Amino acid sequence: MAKEKTKKPSALDFLDIDALLNEEERLIRDTVRSFVRNRILPNIAEWFEEGVLPKALARELGDLGLLGMHLQGYGCPGTSAVAYGLACMELEAGDSGIRSFASVQGSLAMFAIHHWGSDEQRNTWLPRMAAGDAIGCFGLTEPDFGSNPSGMRANARRDGSDWILNGTKMWITNGGIADVAVVWAQTDEGIRGFCVPTNIKGFSTTNIEKKLSLRASVTSELIMHDCRLPAGAVFPEARGLKGPLACLNEARYGIIWGTMGAARACYESALEYSKNREQFGKPIAAFQLTQEKLVNMLLELNKGTLLALHIGRMKDAHTAAPEHVSFGKLNNVREALQIARDARSILGANGVTLEYPVIRHMNNLESVLTYEGTSEVHTLILGEAITGIPAFS
Repeated sequence: MAKEKTKKPSALDFLDIDALLNEEERLIRDTVRSFVRNRILPNIAEWFEEGVLPKALARELGDLGLLGMHLQGYGCPGTSAVAYGLACMELEAGDSGIRSFASVQGSLAMFAIHHWGSDEQRNTWLPRMAAGDAIGCFGLTEPDFGSNPSGMRANARRDGSDWILNGTKMWITNGGIADVAVVWAQTDEGIRGFCVPTNIKGFSTTNIEKKLSLRASVTSELIMHDCRLPAGAVFPEARGLKGPLACLNEARYGIIWGTMGAARACYESALEYSKNREQFGKPIAAFQLTQEKLVNMLLELNKGTLLALHIGRMKDAHTAAPEHVSFGKLNNVREALQIARDARSILGANGVTLEYPVIRHMNNLESVLTYEGTSEVHTLILGEAITGIPAFS
């Protein structure tokens, strides 16, 4: 019997991870990759330098079915977790700011309304948000309470059948362009979630300027001063931190994939550059130290992508615990950042210009390292998982 010919490994997909995907997953990945190549990459350096994110992208992403794509009904495609992850990977290969927009829209704001909202809230907001006609944000973090959201100062009190909402939220992606804000606040009944139209009296935002990371992303402070909300604004079922933490787990899952997209873009750039840049009469790819860097980048990129796929399959099988997501987020962000740093060293002085994607991804990943749970927090989550002993306080 004839033996099958061994396939030569690809420099990009060394372990042939593509073969582990089904036809629909590959189609979604390739569609998003094409969108990023044609719409994002020609413009992203300018958007990053100018610190802007065109609001029109919301409808373009909605037209592709990428907003709340893993949710069921209300105009959402209801794709698998793996398909959603692949989309996140391709979006972040363009820029972390683009993936962050889609993550906050779909995995934070839309997921919160879909999972915790009333029928009226779902019907009012989700179809418009899925289409990109309405933009959402997620207000949990405060100036003094990031890793410890239980200490939040934002509060809501009853006034007859209404609620009066006061407080400040900080580092809120999409805040300055949002039509609806999911806001978490202390009440006499514990922490509750509210669906807050941003055009109501007493609600205002201030965009955070002079960022050196996630520049192609709107990051804002939310300010709520005696915002009067009707009884129907509160999420009926969400009580305590279970509500917001469930949403964060969804967003963290997308980061596991997204960071591998940023890492891949850096690795591809460094690999191509090393084969064309000459020193001492030969391409720098011919030097042992450069090859070592490239090999280490390849190892972690393929391992991290396999990890993302494995957790995605677990999520689709409903066997993934929040600790598994913390495992993926901790590992993949850390390794993506190291890949970006190694790529920057290969590119030398060119590595700090926007002519190449590396420094942009590297700066963005510094934010991704911190948001949706810092590396320290995810380390302690895993520490408790393997020892049974909480070490948060």
